[in-house]
Amino acid sequence: MTQVVRAAAALADKVEGWKRSGMRVGVVPTMGALHDGHLSLLRTARRHCDRVIVTIFVNPLQFDRADDLEKYPRDEARDLALLEAERADVLFAPGVGDVYPDGFSTRVSVAGISEELEGAFRPGHFDGMTTVVTKILGMAQAGWAFFGEKDWQQLQIVRRLVTDLNLPVRVTGCPTVREPDGLALSSRNARLTPEARRIAPALYQVMQQTAQGLRAGRDPVRELDDARSRLIEEGFASLDYLELRHAETLRPLADPADPARLLAAAWLGGVRLIDNIAI
Repeated sequence: MTQVVRAAAALADKVEGWKRSGMRVGVVPTMGALHDGHLSLLRTARRHCDRVIVTIFVNPLQFDRADDLEKYPRDEARDLALLEAERADVLFAPGVGDVYPDGFSTRVSVAGISEELEGAFRPGHFDGMTTVVTKILGMAQAGWAFFGEKDWQQLQIVRRLVTDLNLPVRVTGCPTVREPDGLALSSRNARLTPEARRIAPALYQVMQQTAQGLRAGRDPVRELDDARSRLIEEGFASLDYLELRHAETLRPLADPADPARLLAAAWLGGVRLIDNIAI
């Protein structure tokens, strides 16, 4: 049975006991509204670790729009049932006051890698994310942490954070989980209208076609321009970006031999969809 823990001190006592027994502890940070993408992280964590903590905390610091924060789905009872079915050991679900008590005044910022792509369109988002991830990792004291590759930029920022601050945790990226038609699983997908949901898989389909062209050595500028045009033709309202970047630094790709990632953010029916593909 999954135990619900809300106090950081209680979690620390539990983790300390596990570690004294020689157990390997993993943590899966989430904001709830769990779907199979989150559960795949938990399944991976269970393969690597003896005990697994899943955290649920809707972090106000990483929302740049108040209405987006208000609309974010919350259903702890449903999430807990899913975690119990997957044999999570602990659900750590602190309150806002537990994470950000009165007088809290610290922000954690990762320069450079956080400033473009998502960072350019969602000011403050990554500072909020890195602040809460630092806190969650500190409270969980787990040796392993599991994040999804769907949020590729976030994953690279967390890796940079852990390296720069010498945090004693191993960050593991897990593959994006998709619907049968290719749409990347996301809590935001539930907000798509039926018509928008019909169009949404075109994002991945166009990105796949573009990736194939890029791997074949075609001109990146032309391939990306064509892809942007096709997405608008498919019915997307607008694109925040569709870019080819270095897979780790997320800087513009200078050498075609470097590891690369195609990243996109597009608007459809008032919902912002993101995706990425390895090149």
